[in-house]
Amino acid sequence: MNKPAQVMVAVLMALVVLLLLCASTEAATKCDATQLTPCAGAIIGNAAPTAACCSRMREQQPCMCTYARDPNLQRYVDSPNGKKVMAACKVPVPSC
Repeated sequence: MNKPAQVMVAVLMALVVLLLLCASTEAATKCDATQLTPCAGAIIGNAAPTAACCSRMREQQPCMCTYARDPNLQRYVDSPNGKKVMAACKVPVPSC
């Protein structure tokens, strides 16, 4: 195989790896508000957020603006308790 062909194969392999990494990152952050059910007691009630809640909150952090724009979820994201849970879990309150 000549040098230009080797370079082309290397570039194609790098692109395939990058595409696979992007696909796995996208799949890792699937926006699903039901993933935040461990936080219900803290957001709706006045309970302290659990470790499971904070873990899910951090996983769903990239989705918070989507939730804040959803009329059914907005009141939970913008509520004082919702903001307290985000602060306790060290998740920044979205500014969308």
